Amino acid sequence: MTRRSTQTPPPVPAPVPETDRARLLAATHHDPHSVLGAHPAGGGTVFRAWRPYAERVSVRTPAGLAALHDDGDGFFSALLPLTEVPASYELEIAYSDATQTIADAYALLPSLGELDLHLIGEGRHEQLWTALGAHPMEHQGIQGTRFAVWAPNARGVRVIGGFNYWDGAAHSMRSLGSTGIWELFVPDIGEGELYKFDITRPDGSRTQRADPLATRTETPPANSSVVHASHHTWHDEAWLSARGERPVHASPFSVYEIHLASWRPGLTYRQLADQLPAYVSDLGFTHVELMPVAEHPFGGSWGYQVTGFYAPTARLGTPDDFKFLIDALHQAGIGVLMDWVPAHFPRDDWALAEFDGRTLYEHEDPLRSAHPDWGTLEFDYGRKEVRNFLVANALYWCEEFHIDGLRVDAVASMLYLDYSREQGQWTPNQFGGRENLDAVDFLQEMNATLYRRVPGVVTIAEESTAWDGVTRATHHVGPGGFGGLGFGLKWNMGWMHDSLDYLEHEPVHRKYHHHEMTFSMVYAYSENYVLPISHDEVVHGKRSLVSKMPGDWWQQRADHRAYLGFMWAHPGKQLLFMGQEFAQGAEWSEAHGPDWWLLDPAYGAEPDHRGVRDLTRDLNGVYRQEPALWERDTDPAGFSWVVGDAAEDNVFAFLRHAADGAPLLSVSNFSPVVRHEYRLGVPDDVPAWHEVLNTDATRYGGGGVGNPEPVKPDDVGAHGRPASIRLTLPPLATVWFRPA
Repeated sequence: MTRRSTQTPPPVPAPVPETDRARLLAATHHDPHSVLGAHPAGGGTVFRAWRPYAERVSVRTPAGLAALHDDGDGFFSALLPLTEVPASYELEIAYSDATQTIADAYALLPSLGELDLHLIGEGRHEQLWTALGAHPMEHQGIQGTRFAVWAPNARGVRVIGGFNYWDGAAHSMRSLGSTGIWELFVPDIGEGELYKFDITRPDGSRTQRADPLATRTETPPANSSVVHASHHTWHDEAWLSARGERPVHASPFSVYEIHLASWRPGLTYRQLADQLPAYVSDLGFTHVELMPVAEHPFGGSWGYQVTGFYAPTARLGTPDDFKFLIDALHQAGIGVLMDWVPAHFPRDDWALAEFDGRTLYEHEDPLRSAHPDWGTLEFDYGRKEVRNFLVANALYWCEEFHIDGLRVDAVASMLYLDYSREQGQWTPNQFGGRENLDAVDFLQEMNATLYRRVPGVVTIAEESTAWDGVTRATHHVGPGGFGGLGFGLKWNMGWMHDSLDYLEHEPVHRKYHHHEMTFSMVYAYSENYVLPISHDEVVHGKRSLVSKMPGDWWQQRADHRAYLGFMWAHPGKQLLFMGQEFAQGAEWSEAHGPDWWLLDPAYGAEPDHRGVRDLTRDLNGVYRQEPALWERDTDPAGFSWVVGDAAEDNVFAFLRHAADGAPLLSVSNFSPVVRHEYRLGVPDDVPAWHEVLNTDATRYGGGGVGNPEPVKPDDVGAHGRPASIRLTLPPLATVWFRPA
């Protein structure tokens, strides 16, 4: 009698063809799904897997469990007698210390749709972050994460991470046609996993890169990307629905600029949410402006050298923690602006620089790619995919994080081909000019797209030249032949430099610089302006605002207060950097932030710092109550000089007018003497003027000189007006009057 064998027959090998095998081993295969996974073949279905560290691999189908043949180098295969490729199957992978059962990534169709690929190919995917990057999701009934990256010059791309011990052999990505997109859906990978892309360059060398569209990163100096999905529930519906009711340029708009990491060092996003909204609300600012929040490896760059354009810095918490902070500010009635840096990026070899082995995000012309001032690289704005990356990034912050506005950094460096370059270091455009036409197109597209998609948003340009039409609509062509750039507001750098230069002179010399305080009105209505006293003016030896002022401590504080009063009354919106609201004497340092102890009596703090803070609060309070100070900021009819040529007196007086004509009179005396019976021409239809704010008030630390009673006009003409008033002008002070 012959005994039948019960042993399972050995698997019939169906190895990966040698050419494909060599390309997979060299990490240069553009379509691993075509050879790995399950495929129909003569006599059945071929199953192939590549698991370099596995001892055994089996495949579990509805027909049962079948072992695969070990083909060497981590490849396993078998031809199974299945007439159809199973709709689903699993791989059972035995390692020396464990066995893992997973769905096969190479059995799945692409997880990116045709519409996504079409829009990416056109450079018009306005929600690019939903397509590229890492996204936990369900695909073909399987939970996992889709990875997708743009790397058109790569010969091969793999996903590496903690889930595969940073060896991507088992996770080679496929190229999706001519778009340059590589994609792989990895089953059973979820939130919190660290990952990078292992890219084979055109020369065959390899580089490991963080994901350009990662929405979360490791905390620097670590630089891996992190798989993330948001779970934040927003509670700012009332804010979002109301923010677009009135145009920004015709609304109260006073901004408190802060560096989040140093405002109160050590606080997380959620801890900041407990303190920042209350502080800003108490001082009456309408908005905060956050210095760059996008991830950056070097803290000393203050965020202006970005490597993670789609990820809030992990130094202070998670992306949802950052959303929590914005939500808290909105619920407190405070708008959130964010510095955005599309002008350049650093050269770190794990980030964007020569991302796939060739120039990709940067311009291919070395004369246009290297930024001469900062040692960084400039974006290639003429490449549609790069422009798409940046336009979508602007939308990302506003749509996903409910940011109310972007202050765009270093716009001038983008607009001019010869910016900081000598003759021979730049190439003219096709018309022989120095304008960067690609950058102009990009800024116009960014602004037009953002305003179209996000109601109530505002964009603000930090543009330091006289470029025509920064805040003009993109479809309105100016004298230079360019359409407007489409920004909502522009920083008035000229006003800032001129006015600070005036204040830094001793009062006895100010008469020779009087025009520096009046010149701004020559061009005040050429753009929609913000008056910025920003972080740039209180670091690197420039001294804090109060320390710029001449004289003893009393005079410095008086000048500081008078300047704030002049600034809040001047046409344009206001921006003040943290610490200047209470006259901090030391320069700002990102290492320790504002000197809060100056406000604390328990530490012997002087009351004069609290007085300046109280003035800031009152400036914002009166400002918001007086439409004359903001309603016609961009209308020449909203301003008129009373006296702008009193150089010998160091006096400036002007009227602001609301839309209904209601006036407010601002008078600044930048000399250290009291001026009695100082006559100023005023309209003859106001029966009396009431002092509504005086920077010399004792509660602000001043001497208490002023006009406590309403001031009635005389029938004596002055300064071209039919009536006049006689005022007492305090020394080094600004006084505001409104009709009693």
